Amino acid sequence: MDQAKPLPQYLVQRYHGWKATGYAENKAWYKHLANEGQRPRAMVISCCDSRVNVNSIFGADQGEFFAHRNVANLVPPYEPDGDHHGTSAAVEYAVSMLHVAHVIVLGHSSCGGVKGCIDMCQGNAPQLEDPHSFVGRWMDILRPKYDMVAAETDVKIQAQKLEKQAILVSLENLMTFPFISNKVEEGALTLHGLWTDIGEGGLECFDSTTQSFHRV
Repeated sequence: MDQAKPLPQYLVQRYHGWKATGYAENKAWYKHLANEGQRPRAMVISCCDSRVNVNSIFGADQGEFFAHRNVANLVPPYEPDGDHHGTSAAVEYAVSMLHVAHVIVLGHSSCGGVKGCIDMCQGNAPQLEDPHSFVGRWMDILRPKYDMVAAETDVKIQAQKLEKQAILVSLENLMTFPFISNKVEEGALTLHGLWTDIGEGGLECFDSTTQSFHRV
């Protein structure tokens, strides 16, 4: 582990600042979380993008959300093949062990992963076509949905449409997990699809009755 180095000094300073204020002012709550364990009511699957902060959007405290982040907030289909499945493992833990009541898929504007998928589908990203590209193979989950937005000539609108398709394909794939579909049918779990506009601070929610996104 010779490659591991000490933290950059600016992070050390920020940590000490948090410990002296944020932690010190809420010490009892942190002790409660540590001693009693987590009991989140919702799981949020969001993008790795550094501009997306779920806790800030909903004004949430530690312990409220079981959070999982990956490139383009995608959920793969149920594949119990004995391989490594980080997102599926997080979903299983949240639903089967923490018994969350809600699973939220949160997409966002200007998503780099979705842009990569568009470039790949348009033949402009040969590096993502490489069989060894982790990003490219991950974006294959979304790739079939490109045909639904291919005719859009406005680049920004096309990206937003595919960002929302990423949310929908994740919701579709969530329902392929038996332990999810069973709970949804029993009324013990609800699924939600959200899209946020980073620059405008907007939030849209998918309505299955109208099959469209509406502002919250």
